[in-house]
Amino acid sequence: MPQINHPAEKYPERGNGSCKEYTCGQILNIFIEICLNYSYFNLMEATTEKDSYYNNLEEMSVEAILQNINKEDQTVPQAVAKALPQIEVLATITAAKIKDGGRLFYIGAGTSGRLGVVDASECPPTFGVPFDWVVGIIAGGDGAIRKAVEFAEDDPEQAWKDLSEYHINEQDVLVGIAASGTTPYVIGGLKMANQHQISTGCIVCNANSPVAAAAKYPVEVITGPEFLTGSTRMKAGTAQKLVLNMLSTTVMIKLGRVKGNKMVDMQLTNNKLVDRGTRMIMKETNLPEQLAADLLKKYGSVRKAVESYRKG
Repeated sequence: MPQINHPAEKYPERGNGSCKEYTCGQILNIFIEICLNYSYFNLMEATTEKDSYYNNLEEMSVEAILQNINKEDQTVPQAVAKALPQIEVLATITAAKIKDGGRLFYIGAGTSGRLGVVDASECPPTFGVPFDWVVGIIAGGDGAIRKAVEFAEDDPEQAWKDLSEYHINEQDVLVGIAASGTTPYVIGGLKMANQHQISTGCIVCNANSPVAAAAKYPVEVITGPEFLTGSTRMKAGTAQKLVLNMLSTTVMIKLGRVKGNKMVDMQLTNNKLVDRGTRMIMKETNLPEQLAADLLKKYGSVRKAVESYRKG
């Protein structure tokens, strides 16, 4: 059971701090929030924490371990498919917000936070967008990408402090990523964003979670028990990665960052991508390889090179 901060902590003590010093309104608010908090946890079925369908893993052969992990992994796309309507809503909202000048923020802890950082960091080289269009924030700071920061995820106030450094506002979208759906860091960030009229979404792997309750546009991908009990870096992490791929790619397509089926705005950061870009130009213009390469070098992107050639 995750730790629940007592709602009375929100209200300042008066006098000697006894219960009699609270106003009737404050007492009522505390009572209501206690009921809501415990209702979420009673309704929630933490399937990610249930015992694995497999036991005595240490006695399995390597072949059996691999086959059973693969068997469980095959259930993940099916779980994602059930969440497609939710993903569609979140992607539509996000594309509209970014088109109007907003940004997409991810917050999470542990594996979930790392996956958000990965997706955010891959958008600029893939789609040629500015680095501040998609921002990934992990509990504990960038150092937590490589090494876990103890108890970083347990502070419900820190996410908003981290987001405030980027001057997040109502033009933006905030997506909380939490396999369990109970991470205080993520819950706190979403609640504060809601108070500031910021569109909020989430990617969770348990039903009826507090994180989903705090998000206006939740995505719930119910992946069930892990092969290794509670190790949500496995099926749950895979599901979150799939949803993040779908979300950012769909948004970038709707923003016009793809032509046909090609990454025409990709950053040319290595020889492989230069070669790929050259082949794209050759296909679009029927130019020989050297002329296509020269055109790419001159304009720095496939889109600009092709547009310049067609203008004559």
